[in-house]
Amino acid sequence: MKKTIKTVGLFGKYQDDSVGDYIVRLSKALRARKLNVLVDENTAGLIKESVSNHPLATIGKKIDLAVVIGGDGTLLNVARHLAADRVPIIGVNQGRLGFLTDIQADDMIHEIEKILDGDFRSEDRLLLHAEIMRKGKIVHDANAFNDVIINKGRLARMIEFETYLDGELVNSARGDGIIVASPTGSTAYALSAGGPILHPTLPAIVLVPICPHTFSNRPIVVSADSVIEVVLMGPEAQHAQVTFDGQLNYPLENNDRIYVRRFQAPVQLLHPSGHSHYDMLRAKLHWGKHL
Repeated sequence: MKKTIKTVGLFGKYQDDSVGDYIVRLSKALRARKLNVLVDENTAGLIKESVSNHPLATIGKKIDLAVVIGGDGTLLNVARHLAADRVPIIGVNQGRLGFLTDIQADDMIHEIEKILDGDFRSEDRLLLHAEIMRKGKIVHDANAFNDVIINKGRLARMIEFETYLDGELVNSARGDGIIVASPTGSTAYALSAGGPILHPTLPAIVLVPICPHTFSNRPIVVSADSVIEVVLMGPEAQHAQVTFDGQLNYPLENNDRIYVRRFQAPVQLLHPSGHSHYDMLRAKLHWGKHL
């Protein structure tokens, strides 16, 4: 961390009352270290006592460090909102799999105090930024930590699209869609769709087709400096949408152009000093487990 930590923001899994007790415990421990504590306003609703709370859209400008208690989905949401303010994030796992939230909830105070004392590993993760162009105008834009997904809508029918890299045609395809994933997102939906696992600090982006109509349409890995363009083609009646981290979505129309590129600022994650990406993969994916 490049700046002194004076104010810590706390974020919990929404609509999960069990998070409230953890937030209160951590808040007391941080105040005992003479740190200011702010709580995301949605999280504050889970706490019985009065706390200083602020909207997620603006809290990033007031904090030096963020602690997220929940699962990977909670951290994805917080990371998208805090990226522009370059706030480092600590993830505390109270979810299920926990690729990003690597500190267990029962150990959080001990581990976070070690991080505050300077015993940690810092990791910059690539964030994606997407823009949707319709008839020459940008009609929507959003960030994604895991992936930007162009896929079919509610109807069980394929969509047709073209993919370009830096203006050069790569492929014309039919299928259920395409996943544009960051290295972090390579272990999410992209992995389930048959994509490769990328090291999280690799400066690259992976493109993974979803149920392509031809066996020759395979995942590819491209430079993180690439501009990926997906153009919806085919019949006027096709239904498609773009989703961001599986949490936000926007309906698409024929001839829409979706541009995906690296966001200007990375997401900075702080891990315990003993953190190992490969230990995590073995634990979460059960590599080497005897059956």
